[in-house]
Amino acid sequence: MLTSWNDPLASVRQKKTEVHSTAQEAPALNLPRVDTLSIKANSTATPAPVVEQATREQLLHGVTGLEEVEFGAARISVDDKQMINCRADLNQLVPFKYKWAWQKYLDACANHWMPQEVNMNADIALWKNPEGLTADERTIIKRNLGFFASADSLVANNLVLAVYRHITNPECRQYLLRQAFEEALHTHAYQYCVESLGLDEAEVFNMYREVPAIHEKAAWAMRFTQSLGDPTFCTGTPADDQRLLRDLIAFYVIFEGIFFYVGFVQVLSMGRRNKMTGCAEQFQYILRDESMHMNFGIDVINQIKIENQHLWTADFRQEISKIIRDAVELETRYAYDSMPRGVLGLNSKMFEEYLQFIANRRCAQIGLAELYPKVSNPFPWMSEIMDLKKEKNFFETRVTEYQTGGSLSWE
Repeated sequence: MLTSWNDPLASVRQKKTEVHSTAQEAPALNLPRVDTLSIKANSTATPAPVVEQATREQLLHGVTGLEEVEFGAARISVDDKQMINCRADLNQLVPFKYKWAWQKYLDACANHWMPQEVNMNADIALWKNPEGLTADERTIIKRNLGFFASADSLVANNLVLAVYRHITNPECRQYLLRQAFEEALHTHAYQYCVESLGLDEAEVFNMYREVPAIHEKAAWAMRFTQSLGDPTFCTGTPADDQRLLRDLIAFYVIFEGIFFYVGFVQVLSMGRRNKMTGCAEQFQYILRDESMHMNFGIDVINQIKIENQHLWTADFRQEISKIIRDAVELETRYAYDSMPRGVLGLNSKMFEEYLQFIANRRCAQIGLAELYPKVSNPFPWMSEIMDLKKEKNFFETRVTEYQTGGSLSWE
């Protein structure tokens, strides 16, 4: 596990230097172009079929969509597209192969919001009032702003520096671009809350280096970010494809699907009691975005499994189950750290059961057996909050549907 935050990417940069030095000494590889075979102008030759599976060397040198544009190349068909290891032109959005990915992109665009739309006046007054909140309630707000601020930054870095490079499908990349914007928007929201409340910005944004329970989760995530971001890494072999699949599970199923949920419950519970309603409203919108991110990621994971069934071995499933168990333990520790005593009608034991319940659901979503039999959901109201249907907010401040005007139904 990563233990030093002085330069967490030092090892990756060292590998990059070594690869660069080796590349200067190695002879040039005579590789085929990473695109469909071109047809010269005025040629009568029959167009060559698209080669669907890229070689490992081609993937290492980059199937990015920035390859040379060739005149007269054959048109792309739906069957040419794949989730990973695909040489079909990444610049051609249509025809869609995964219509669910495009629909998720449209849904995300329809549910646009901005942090400044949320009124923070009540929060400011409550925070400044010495009698407004207990010390434990203040700890909940500060801890969660600290964790989420670093977490969404890590997710954004992972998306734009790693995941986007390895997913070789344009409609999925279209959603990833929208998700990357939303991660930036979430970090903006935390900054807006911190600034509104007059908190110590250095303290909040550096908690991932100073608070052990937050550091452990961030360090856990960095292992998987560094894995995919390694410039020497590419897919194309069963071992490396499994590595990609494992890291996607780590980020979509665990980081966004388990690690965020103690904080969501805590802050939203305050909103249900008419406390810190502005922060709670921001977290409600963020929860809905993250739910969409997680569902997209799970669809990507399951599609990779369908197209590469040889990856989903018994040993691999056992490895993933262990990773999920380890993550539940880390998040349980965070629950006890951020809530050492009962508050808001909650206690740490309830969170322990809730995390096990959530973990069971995540396992079912990717085709794994349940890890914690006979656990139940102590927070059924969370399902209602994630519902995107139009209804009054639980703390009665505004309508919770934040769809853009062109997408709203006025029935």
